[in-house]
Amino acid sequence: MDKIVKVATEGEQSRVSVGFGNPNGVAVVAAVIHLVRLGHGDTAPWEVVGTEDTALTLTTPRYGATVHSPIAVGGTITGVDESLRVRVLRSDRDQPVGQSTPIPAGGAGSPWTATVSVPDACPATLTIVVATGGHVTDVERFAVTGTHC
Repeated sequence: MDKIVKVATEGEQSRVSVGFGNPNGVAVVAAVIHLVRLGHGDTAPWEVVGTEDTALTLTTPRYGATVHSPIAVGGTITGVDESLRVRVLRSDRDQPVGQSTPIPAGGAGSPWTATVSVPDACPATLTIVVATGGHVTDVERFAVTGTHC
């Protein structure tokens, strides 16, 4: 991801469309990142709470959900010949604390699911990421959600 395609801010919430340039130089949106301003005033920090997309969604678990290992993860995908990868991240670790095997997927609004074990990750705040790519670039679509355990 090397392009900010669009920014839409309303009050204490912002949606930032990020992506990449395709071989024809046209910006392609990979995800719409949802940020919420925590606190008050011009210096209050913005926090990523998840993504809001239609081509690749991550709807289970929801933003801010309490999770336990193994974590049930799911959403929908619109695409052809996709291979989804789910990773569970913790900010104080260099490597994922859990990940799925590749999940073959495709179609229009097709559901996908995975179960990811995170045996030594809790207690913590966890970021769950699902991504697909490989047609034009390594990551062409992604979705994230923040959870805790």
